[in-house]
Amino acid sequence: MARGDVPQDSYHLVGVSFFVLGLGTLLPWNFFITAIPYFQGRLAGPNSTLLTLGANHTGPADTFNFNNWVTLLSQLPLLLFTLLNSFLYQCIPETVRVLGSLLVILLLFALTAALVKVDMTPGPFFSVTMASVWFINSFCAVLQGSLFGQLGTMPSTYSSLFLSGQGLAGIFAALAMLMSMASGVDAQTSALGYFITPCVGIFASIVCYLRLPYMELARYYLARKPAPAQGQELETKAELLQADEKNGIPRSPQKAALTLELDPEKEPELEPEEPQKPGKPSVFVVFRKSPCPSSPPSPPW
Repeated sequence: MARGDVPQDSYHLVGVSFFVLGLGTLLPWNFFITAIPYFQGRLAGPNSTLLTLGANHTGPADTFNFNNWVTLLSQLPLLLFTLLNSFLYQCIPETVRVLGSLLVILLLFALTAALVKVDMTPGPFFSVTMASVWFINSFCAVLQGSLFGQLGTMPSTYSSLFLSGQGLAGIFAALAMLMSMASGVDAQTSALGYFITPCVGIFASIVCYLRLPYMELARYYLARKPAPAQGQELETKAELLQADEKNGIPRSPQKAALTLELDPEKEPELEPEEPQKPGKPSVFVVFRKSPCPSSPPSPPW
């Protein structure tokens, strides 16, 4: 397909979809960390103001070292599962990774919202909360890595929209916190509505991702991934051949093979070598072929 045949983004639906997907990737975690006073209140014991979202709770809650555990159990799975995603892409399709991660995050936040109505002692509540932190960040790492891989096949405009959606997630969580505090309802209903909001955002992300294959522009870049990369490679080869012809550089077997690749109907002047069928790259092969940093030159003295 020629460059001029690239379909248009009707009503900017593809851009809006990637913006919502960017919002959905960081919305759960931003809602979680914004509600840390709520979790500290639940850990303070049944006699405290458990469900006050905006209050600071100190004292008994500190015995759990809540902030330290949240930091550790959020950053560690982000590191591990970002590395693991480099191997998962070879055996698990992108659609499964993206939709599976979104569904698991949706279920975990639905559980967090349901726990607002459940009376639990601080110990079990702390264990459930830490498990949610671990799994939410694990699947967020897989989700972000998979979506960034798909964005690599799209024009750079959609990467900017995706990052803009991620940047809005923190603002959206803060505004939801302010509205829940100013709503005037009881504390339990306020906390329940606050945690249901990211569930709606994640569900919207799932709908947007499911709609992408039905959009012509997204189909052009995502469903036919080799086509754009191959087209760019052929354009680069054509420019190199034209530059050589202008400079009077003689033909070579490699140039004859490039000419045949650019124009298959044209008879080659030299017999090209039989092309090898490209295989799936291995992560270990890529690491092995990565150049090592050269040692610094020795001083002249």
